[in-house]
Amino acid sequence: MEINKTYNENCLFTMGRMPDGFVDLTVTSPPYDNLRTYNGYDFDFESIAKELYRVTKEGGVVVWVVGDATIKGSETGASFKQALFFKEIGFNLHDTMIYTKGGQGATGSNNGYWQDFEYMFILTKGKIKTFNPILDRKNKTKPREKEESQGHRFVDGSTKGKRIIKRKEFGRRFNVWQYHESGTRIKHPAVFPDVLAKDHIISWSNENDLIYDPMAGSGTTLKMAKLNNRNYIGSEISKEYCDIIEKRLETKTILKLPVFP
Repeated sequence: MEINKTYNENCLFTMGRMPDGFVDLTVTSPPYDNLRTYNGYDFDFESIAKELYRVTKEGGVVVWVVGDATIKGSETGASFKQALFFKEIGFNLHDTMIYTKGGQGATGSNNGYWQDFEYMFILTKGKIKTFNPILDRKNKTKPREKEESQGHRFVDGSTKGKRIIKRKEFGRRFNVWQYHESGTRIKHPAVFPDVLAKDHIISWSNENDLIYDPMAGSGTTLKMAKLNNRNYIGSEISKEYCDIIEKRLETKTILKLPVFP
């Protein structure tokens, strides 16, 4: 199968040509709860989920960015249903992360607070094989070469010796990532930030790995895979959006937004 290419078709057709255990990392955001029309196309979630499990390598990751609509005063809960279905078919729910938009959300109900986040479900096939933590959270305490700390405490309250730890200036991020959405808008109804895709790609994959987006939309995942020395495959059923993707793949410009890890 040809890689570094966008296929203008239903992602089930693309994945149908992939062998088992073909993809290292999928980063995608589905058209959830009919919140966007996406040129009139919809998607078969359960079939897509099952194919994603088949084509994902052992130890590979699927990043599923999703939210919920509010209908007749009640959130649908579709995001949770999808996460649980992924678990039913064999995925591990490795982490439930949050993407918060820094005050750029929308109202779900006039009788509730502004909706300012989406879920980012990190799904793994078996034991995760790649994790490159982003270390940009400034520690509150000053860096120290060595620091003695009380050792492991047992159930009876006793401890066993002491351990030596190193305190660095920057530590691992928390799992709530905030990006302020601003700047150039693309002719697509739901674009997530370039940096969001980049941060997941560098976290869960290595150079030359294969990155897939089954609902490529405006091509953010594919563009960031290319710029970070990964191979990619995209599926996008809309010809209009495929044209946008090809233009974006030609540019090295990254929309740099403030990140608050």
